[in-house]
Order: sequence, then structure tokens, then C-alpha cells
Amino acid sequence: MNHYMSDDKVKVAVLGGGSWGTTFANVVADAADLARKSGEGRTVEVVLWARRSSIVDAINESSENPDYHPGLMLNAGLRATVDATEALAGADVVVLAVPSQSLRGNLTAWKDAFPREAAVVSLMKGVELGTLMRMSEVIGEVLELPAEQIGVVSGPNLAREIAERQPATAVVACPHEPTAVRLQSLFKSAYFRPYTSTDLVGVEIGGAMKNVIGLAVGVAEGMGFGDNTKASLITRGLAETTRLGVTLGADEHTLSGLAGMGDLVATCSSPLSRNRTFGEKLGAGKTLEQVVAETRQTAEGVKSSESILELGWAHGVDMPITEAVVKMMHHDLSPAQALAEFMSRSTKPERYGV
Repeated sequence: MNHYMSDDKVKVAVLGGGSWGTTFANVVADAADLARKSGEGRTVEVVLWARRSSIVDAINESSENPDYHPGLMLNAGLRATVDATEALAGADVVVLAVPSQSLRGNLTAWKDAFPREAAVVSLMKGVELGTLMRMSEVIGEVLELPAEQIGVVSGPNLAREIAERQPATAVVACPHEPTAVRLQSLFKSAYFRPYTSTDLVGVEIGGAMKNVIGLAVGVAEGMGFGDNTKASLITRGLAETTRLGVTLGADEHTLSGLAGMGDLVATCSSPLSRNRTFGEKLGAGKTLEQVVAETRQTAEGVKSSESILELGWAHGVDMPITEAVVKMMHHDLSPAQALAEFMSRSTKPERYGV
């Protein structure tokens, strides 16, 4: 199992040619160049699968993804294909970067082409509707893989900044620590510094929850509220995230780290965040239908907020911010009403439910 660990030649397939998938494939290609220049003696092939032939042709012909990162040059060694079977053939590591709610359908279609010994890495941040499964759980179930073959990368990773090769950090999590360490070595570039963790639950819950809190902070921004309001939502959002994570078996410290607090701060602070931007437009008075119509990329928190709230309720976890977001996104509650409901809740100690 995980035979790629000792091979001199490694193939990494990244499935998903959107903003983050393209960026991460570029990170791995840059990491491969760095390793080669450092004399590590390992050859890494990186292949990116994308649905649209126009993106594939642009990457192969001009090292650019004009749909998601116009004007940014990608690593010249990065190759793209519209054929998922071709991308998966002989892959030692498979990185998944598709919308979380479409993961199961994609995996089912690709299952027969998956190399059985490959490590499978999720870049997705969500909880599946209906099953309430985290993305690693969906991967394990559909592909019938043991936990030691499944990893997650998460952290304060706004795709555009990393595509511009700005310094960034992340967490590579896998229950099997040697796998996490070896993935870390494949993903470390001059500007992308991954740390390792064995707390898959904490890393995934932090990533899923930050999208929901990002929506709430965006709404506050759109309503014209200042930094006190936004800081309050971020901090109470972290408390909510920690309550859910710890209840599900996460290490509390994970949620104060890069995949928890770090990702939360980046998402809630940056106009590059899809979820924050979505919420901001809603808070400024646009209808949900209007915002959805003009949002080109997936704001994962809109759909995942429902499954996350159900997951919390199933485990008796109090999740007032998530509940408010769900009501705004799916039950026609206005931002002003959501704020009034949140502020009128009964008083509590700052640390409760953990």
C-alpha cells in the first residue's frame, strides 16, 4: 500500500480544473521543480483533469487557465487532460478538487479507473447533504479505501494569492502519520509550507465551518457593520466550530490552528473569499436568487450550511450562527431578522458546550 512513498518517479493526478484545483496542481509542479533542484532525485509528473477542453487546451498550449486565473503563468511542466481515466492511469497520489456536493457522483463515475494503492487527498470543504458525511468519509465509502490512504489539505488558502505564489501555509492531515509526512514532502514548495496532522476530523470540520461563518461575516459587512461585529462573529464562530469538532472527536487545538482559526480569518477577512462575498451581497440587500445568478464559482457554505446544521443537531451541539445562516439561505429570513434573533438569545458563559 502507498507504494509511491519510496518510488523515484511519482505521478500526481489533480481532478478539478477550477480555481483551487488549478492552483494546487501548480503548487505540486513547483514543489517538484524545487525538489529536483535540491538534488532529491525524485521525478514528479503532475496531470490536471478539467471538464472543459478550452481550459485544458489553454494550460497545455500557454500554461494559463484564463477562466479562473487570467494573466498568471502556471508551471510549464503542468499537463492537463479532459480524460479522467488518462489522468488517473498509474497515479500514485490523486487530489480531488470538485464541489463537495458533486463528489459522490464524480467518484462513482471514476471508481473503476482509480489505482487501488493510490493515496487520495481531498481539497474540499463541506459536509454531504443527506448522509452528513465529511468528504474523507465519502471517499472511503465510495472507493472502499482504508483511512490510511485518505488525506486532506486545508488552511488559509485563498486560491488567487497562492496562484500568484504568495507565501502560504496549510495542514496535510491523515490518520496514518507516515502518509501525511510523505504527502507533505510532495506539496512543499518555496512559497507553500504544509504542516502535518493526524486529526482528520478537526481539519475537515474547521474547513467546512469556516465557509458558513464566512457567509455570516459577509452579511454583516454588507449591512454596513464594523469590526466589532465581524470580530464577534469570527470568535463566536470559532467557538461553534470547536463545539462541533470536539463533539465529533476532534482535538480542540486543531481548531485554534491553521485549519481552524487560520482558515476562518482568511475567509472572513478577504474579498477573495467566495463565501464572504456571497454573504456581503445578500447583506447589501440583494435577493438570494440575484446573488446566486451572479456568483460564478461555488460558494460551498450555501449548501453545506444545511448539512452542517443537521450534523450539529444530530449530536446535540448548539449552533446559532449556522442556524441563522441556514434560515437566511434556505428559509427566507432577512439579514435584519437573523441578527435580531442572534442578539436576543439567552445569556451564557463564554465557554459552554465544550
